[in-house]
Amino acid sequence: MTRCRLCGSTALASVVDLGATPPCESFLAADELDRAEPAYPLHLRVCTDCWLAQIPPLITPEETFTQYAYFSSYSTSWVEHARTFVADAVQRLGLGPDSFVVEVASNDGYLLKHLVDREIRCLGIEPSVNVGAAARDAGVPTLTEFLAPATGAAVRAEHGPADLVVANNVYAHIPDVVGFTRGLRALVADDGWVSIEVQHLLTLMEENQYDTIYHEHFQYYTVASAIRALASGGLALVDVELLPTHGGSIRLWARPAEVAADPAPAVADVLAREKAAGLQELSGYAEFSARVAKVRRDLLRFLIEAADRGETVVGYGAPGKGNTLLNHCGIRPDLLPYTVDRNPYKHGRFTPGARIPILPPERIGVDKPDYVLVLPWNLRAELVEQLSFIHAWGGRLVFPIPELSIVEVKP
Repeated sequence: MTRCRLCGSTALASVVDLGATPPCESFLAADELDRAEPAYPLHLRVCTDCWLAQIPPLITPEETFTQYAYFSSYSTSWVEHARTFVADAVQRLGLGPDSFVVEVASNDGYLLKHLVDREIRCLGIEPSVNVGAAARDAGVPTLTEFLAPATGAAVRAEHGPADLVVANNVYAHIPDVVGFTRGLRALVADDGWVSIEVQHLLTLMEENQYDTIYHEHFQYYTVASAIRALASGGLALVDVELLPTHGGSIRLWARPAEVAADPAPAVADVLAREKAAGLQELSGYAEFSARVAKVRRDLLRFLIEAADRGETVVGYGAPGKGNTLLNHCGIRPDLLPYTVDRNPYKHGRFTPGARIPILPPERIGVDKPDYVLVLPWNLRAELVEQLSFIHAWGGRLVFPIPELSIVEVKP
């Protein structure tokens, strides 16, 4: 990487180098285990001019998202998060039967189905063929496309401008930040709203959430860098919310620059927090790599010592972040014989790189392992409750992030 993808600067500084790994969602079928896997560098850098953190665009969105293994509806807490957002947005923006809402990267309709239930006209734009088909089967109108300015203009011409454009957990997934943002502007009405949720670089750094660095995530935002990214497409930030989702996210409320009011006080508050954390100077990034290395050492030490004691450890979940962790730590089936996942699409497949089998969740109750390593640590509250049944045989949960912790669950 030689230039920042947002401002074009060549002033890029290393934050952490995680080596080379396969794309995190490239799960393997059994008949693919003897084939070579491509691996790409996973090196996070930050632009010291606009402070956008980013990795090189070594894979294209088309390679990752044309067929996709992640279905949002399998997370109970995420579906509830979407339901609450829809209820709040309807009230905040006065949405009703005459309104039109577009969600970009709408996945399997997990969010828009709440608008369908309210009889509010909506459309999903979802590039993954298989996931979009699931949304349509659920009654959610869905267009199979990647968002670009031309896509936004075509949707606007056919359906009219959108009163609200939602882009949850996609703003990090596109290498062409400027083009995507212009696509959002093409979709939204001249007096409309754009709501974007994206992981907050501040909490990623503070909570050592390095496993959320993977090839699908091309950039990592602060509010300061998001303001500049939005401006590149003619949008202005008017409000921000701090969310607990994905370990710590920001919800950005933006409007076309021509109608945007002065930013709410929350924007200045978060900007001040980011500045105090040193995220607009290189010193704020200096210790991150050392803290990442400690996570690796602590987790490997735990797994090796458990194996030496004859204790069993299995995984729970097969999220993208889990594959960054497994590959960076060098964990293989001798230390983690399998992981389980609620998504049937992943059953019988193997994690990329580490080649760990993915089984149905019921396997945990059959094998009764001593420990369950939770890979989607961002769902901690949900999974502590979901996995409380392991108390029956004295099983315990292990969370690797932000630091290794072993939890005794209650029935």
